[in-house]
Amino acid sequence: MSEIIEKLAKTVEGSNKSRNVTILTLSTCMWCKKCKAWLKDRDVKYKYVDVDKIEFEDKSKILAYLREKYQSRISYPFMICDDEFVVGYNPGKYEELMKSGGN
Repeated sequence: MSEIIEKLAKTVEGSNKSRNVTILTLSTCMWCKKCKAWLKDRDVKYKYVDVDKIEFEDKSKILAYLREKYQSRISYPFMICDDEFVVGYNPGKYEELMKSGGN
């Protein structure tokens, strides 16, 4: 994980720690809020960064890291689950990732 993401991420505690989950979100995005609620409803421990609330320079570094590492379009929420990722709100894919990690 990028050092800048680690530095800026806030942790939400949960009893499900089977996967290392980090989400990049926008504080005003309804899909990002749904993603956070989905994780909370399943008691998943995760980290998040609201990229609209950080310095422009930090946001630029994060976007460059995501593009280089994942070779993907950037859309929010952007969930990183161990070495896998999901772009956008996709509860079906989240479920698959959580199951593949055991508990």
